[in-house]
Amino acid sequence: MPGGDGTCDLPETCDRFQRCSMIQMISLRKGSLMPEYTALQHATLIDGTGTDPTPDSTILIVDGKIEAAGPVGSVNIPSDAEIRDLAGAYVIPGLMDANIHLVSARTPDTLLEFEGRYEELAFEAAEIALKYGLTTVFDTWGPAAPLVAARDAINAGKWRGSRFFCAGNILGLEGPMSQDFFKTGLTFEPETLDRINEIWEVGCGTKLISMTIDQIGEAIANYIDGTGVDFIKYAASDHRAEGFLLFSEQAQKKIVEVCHEKGLLVQAHTTTVESLRMEVEAGADLLQHPDVTGGTPIPEKLMAEIVTKELPCMTLMVTERYLAWLGEAKPTMATKRSVADQNNRTFIEEGARVLLTTDAFAYGQRVKNHAGFRPGILEDTVPDMPTQIGRGHFLWIQAAWERGLAPMEILRSASAYIAQAYAKDDLYGTVTPGKVADLVVLDADPLAAPENYGKIRDVIKDGITVDRDSLAASRLLADDPGEYVPA
Repeated sequence: MPGGDGTCDLPETCDRFQRCSMIQMISLRKGSLMPEYTALQHATLIDGTGTDPTPDSTILIVDGKIEAAGPVGSVNIPSDAEIRDLAGAYVIPGLMDANIHLVSARTPDTLLEFEGRYEELAFEAAEIALKYGLTTVFDTWGPAAPLVAARDAINAGKWRGSRFFCAGNILGLEGPMSQDFFKTGLTFEPETLDRINEIWEVGCGTKLISMTIDQIGEAIANYIDGTGVDFIKYAASDHRAEGFLLFSEQAQKKIVEVCHEKGLLVQAHTTTVESLRMEVEAGADLLQHPDVTGGTPIPEKLMAEIVTKELPCMTLMVTERYLAWLGEAKPTMATKRSVADQNNRTFIEEGARVLLTTDAFAYGQRVKNHAGFRPGILEDTVPDMPTQIGRGHFLWIQAAWERGLAPMEILRSASAYIAQAYAKDDLYGTVTPGKVADLVVLDADPLAAPENYGKIRDVIKDGITVDRDSLAASRLLADDPGEYVPA
């Protein structure tokens, strides 16, 4: 992919993506010719801090950051500023997703086909995410090296897409061609399986669970140093149907200790009440899908501890329509989902800090056609499928609304609270002075109805209005979900 001087920073990237990147670089350079000052005027500002909306506001952007924001007349606009009239619109912070997966090669055939160029898939997914208002996302499972390369290219402005931060592998789990993710059976020789899986594992797969506590700490320290990931996610319980515990409480505390020594936040994959309790006791900074506890709701004592400690809860809320469909089509799954739904309602009732979380990836017909990948779940007939990048965050907002989360809290759960949870709130999450100018301009009030989040007029990232029509124009594995229209 060409860098700013036209040279290729990622020589393994295919020629098609190099050509696409050059087009994007031209667009980005045009963006740099904009006036130094941009003033957005007359929109209703909902800044994400929890304060009341500001009608007829002015937002002054200087060099990609918010210089000032407030009622018209309260902000001094330089004479050479570009002025945009947004009368009738609503401006909110750029939206975020606390749990997403940008590399969409999820079946054996696509894993092999895209080997050596997984960053292309990350670019594709990041473009789709940005097109639909997600200016920042957090990738919680994927191949570290390709993700870090894509992250650096996007965050440096060499490619358009959602800004993202990544964890790489879920430590303690095997790679995608394994019993933890895709059961390949006897289809591939061991060398092929090991080669692909190691791109994800980087020495921190299931072999960790057979190590001593000190060896686990050393392996994770090496993983952090060797990959350059932004945060860590480990598996407190497995990724299979059983929900077995993987690490002892002492081992989990060691994982958290090492991550904190390295200056990284840590979260855990949990699927049972006990694995969730252990994650909390180990000192995890964020709770990954804590609503998923199998067939047992979270006990009152553990729920109270989560609320008291103000631990961010990355919850996988789904709509009533989806739950109803599961009840008819997938009764076994519906039972576990109903427990998760009960947990989510309790989180909201007790005032827990919930974060917009979709577990989404970018997929298209080729993935849906694969008989071994979530059969019957990714079909077009499934209502409100929650795990598609570009669509899932709107459905989470709808689900949170249905469960009684206050409208302002929904907005903050999709922006400011995520930035705070990942310690990125110095730059992102609110439309306030000093923050990066990541904004979504809506044609309707998001506090009045959840579907209004889908009525996007503009997406602004780093102070530059995104050409949404040009995003995700080329197709690799993903479908563009299209503008969100609730059923």
